[in-house]
Amino acid sequence: MSLEFKYVRIQGRELARNTMQGKGVFSMCWQLIQNQIMDEEDADLYREIDSWFAEHLPWPPQCKRQEPVICWFKTENSEEMLKMIGPALWLLDRYHHPYYLVYTNSPGEIVYEDQYQIATKTEGLFTVEDVQESWSPD
Repeated sequence: MSLEFKYVRIQGRELARNTMQGKGVFSMCWQLIQNQIMDEEDADLYREIDSWFAEHLPWPPQCKRQEPVICWFKTENSEEMLKMIGPALWLLDRYHHPYYLVYTNSPGEIVYEDQYQIATKTEGLFTVEDVQESWSPD
């Protein structure tokens, strides 16, 4: 059985205040630079990565306005994007900054879409429920 997913997101453990979701890969790398954790040579490498994405990946207007949205890469045609993000993941690994690759077919309400990515609302994305009673026989 193979699982195929439409979208992938790279996110950290820390939550972004405006979305209450895990910060994305770009925010995590910039945070390492701003907190002076990343050395200058690695920071320069990340700036090159970021410049490439600024030139090739549209910036959703909702993100520019800091609306509560999160972005997902499309898995179907994002080979180049995912290849180019590899060095940023290497930097996160180098600085022991944990991250998750989250795959889904149900990302929530899509409010933006381009060739490589979507942005989805975070409002109503998750619900909080009580934990069910234990099903353990003990």
